[in-house]
Amino acid sequence: MTDTVERVRVEILVDQPLLRRVEQIARDVGINGYTLLPSLGGLGASGSWRDDQLSGAQAKILFLTITSRTRAERLTDTLSDLLDSHGLLLVISRVEVVRGAKFE
Repeated sequence: MTDTVERVRVEILVDQPLLRRVEQIARDVGINGYTLLPSLGGLGASGSWRDDQLSGAQAKILFLTITSRTRAERLTDTLSDLLDSHGLLLVISRVEVVRGAKFE
């Protein structure tokens, strides 16, 4: 069996206008790789939302990265003020990856 290494998967649902700020914070804490996934809509504490694709004002993007526990903790700590003020959804889970050095 192929050896695996434990890393941390971080998912952040972020409003499109705030995305660049989240990307910069990720780079500042040493996260150099991530994937951005578009979201079509959803339902949450503030009600339902849909990506209208006209203004992009309500568009939400899923920022996904796999990184070390230390970098995930730094990212979470740095984003803590934005979590409440901008209603970000942040999910952290432990994952097993092959080629762990890729996800430092």
